[in-house]
Amino acid sequence: MKNIESAKLKIIDCHGHIFPEEIAPKVICSLEDYYKMPWQCKGTVSDILDRMDEGNIYKSIVFSTSTKPSQVETINNYMAGIDSDRFICFGSVHPKYENYKDEIDRIISLGLKGIKFHPDFQNFKIDDSHMLKIYEYIGSKLPIMIHTGDENSDFSSPKRLARVLDALPDVTFIAAHLGGYMNWQDSMKYLVGRNLYLDTSSTLCKLSHFDAAQIIKAHGTDKVLFGTDYPAVTQKSEVESFMKIPISDADKVKILSENAMNLFGID
Repeated sequence: MKNIESAKLKIIDCHGHIFPEEIAPKVICSLEDYYKMPWQCKGTVSDILDRMDEGNIYKSIVFSTSTKPSQVETINNYMAGIDSDRFICFGSVHPKYENYKDEIDRIISLGLKGIKFHPDFQNFKIDDSHMLKIYEYIGSKLPIMIHTGDENSDFSSPKRLARVLDALPDVTFIAAHLGGYMNWQDSMKYLVGRNLYLDTSSTLCKLSHFDAAQIIKAHGTDKVLFGTDYPAVTQKSEVESFMKIPISDADKVKILSENAMNLFGID
């Protein structure tokens, strides 16, 4: 631990949500209603910057999910317009957005660094045949962050994502929540050890540190990314919780910093 602290590690939070100031309170209320739990932060640019400073976060990967096709361009414009080098911004595509190829090309031209999907909020199954076409078009152009696991449906189940990996082995996927929020046994069965990244967001509030370590070790620490799920929690509290996972300091450095720096080409 002392070695990590003394190195002044550049921690990358690979999973954060942000929203325009005018709608952030409404979005937070909706998320609290869905997950039946309070969210600790505001979900705005100014708030996350404060929380990043508090938690010693160097950069955050941030996104906002389009729940309607009509929101896609507005969200992508908003994300591209965020003026801070503290963020790595992802775009959004809705499954029912008609000109998805053009919008994916525009996402790239806007300088956004990945695309986030949320099957349960966007109402699609991960392995839907139309979604396979969208993933295939994204291909190796951008990493795809995908919410995985849910207590209320199987739209985002690890088993469905495993079918996609079988069909599209060269697409770069990041499966959120160690591959399956509240479905970690299925993550171990279907995803762990496969060629994809897992992030640690929204796991340590439910999994023991020992169980999280078992998934991380089984998957391989080169393919795990640190994530907080801000604004659900503060980044400071999540870093402190992550540090308690019984893995080596060298592996913590990989997950907190090195893996994301390599994936996104961060100096």
